[in-house]
Amino acid sequence: MEPFLIAVIVFFLAILFSIIGTGGSTIYVPLLYWIGIDLHIIIPTVLLINTFATGSATISYTKKRMVDFKTAIPLILTSVVGAPVGAYFSKSTPQDLLILIFAVFLLLIGIHMVFTSYRIGHLKCTGRGTRKNVIIGLISGFMIGIVAGLLGLSGGVFIVPLLVYLGYNIKTASATSLFIIVFTSISGFLGHIGTNIGSLDAGLLVYSSLAGFLGAQVGSYFMIYRLKSKTINQMFGIVLWVVAIRLIIGFI
Repeated sequence: MEPFLIAVIVFFLAILFSIIGTGGSTIYVPLLYWIGIDLHIIIPTVLLINTFATGSATISYTKKRMVDFKTAIPLILTSVVGAPVGAYFSKSTPQDLLILIFAVFLLLIGIHMVFTSYRIGHLKCTGRGTRKNVIIGLISGFMIGIVAGLLGLSGGVFIVPLLVYLGYNIKTASATSLFIIVFTSISGFLGHIGTNIGSLDAGLLVYSSLAGFLGAQVGSYFMIYRLKSKTINQMFGIVLWVVAIRLIIGFI
């Protein structure tokens, strides 16, 4: 598949992922894997796409004061330490094992999004950088960073539920999650780039990163002014199931 066609797909996916605050790695990774790109090349590519897409959405959300920096910063500090650790171990982890882990991960997150989307979408309380939130953020951030670096994930699928647990409404949780993902993604990308830079597809990187940036701008508009989260979360959860099942069938 041509880089331009992949970029078109990334554009539309970035719209969805910028709304629900999870980045796009849960779909980008298996998409590029099906095309035939090596997983160890896919991971840094996806992390760079996420950096541009989440950075784009974060610009819009910051202007609307939807990002809680007091809770985000502790998560960022430890996640950027954990991401290179995960990237280091991914180099020595068999590709088939990574795919299986990723598929199981998608199934679990899909179940969570389908069956808890109503509750998450209707929470109204908002936490604001309490001492408890800071401590939980420091610990959770490191673990999220490791997973992000190991599997090429942005970490948003963990961050949004965590922030909701801490008391945030869905819009604040999604916007804050994307702000955090900017740093998690770029940290994971830098952790991978040292060994893979010569194998990366420059055309794919440029087209897809630009598409992610533009798509996130569209998605952030809908998030701010048009969002109804219940249906979006449920549809996304079902998509994760489909992707996970196809990956597991391919693995078997």
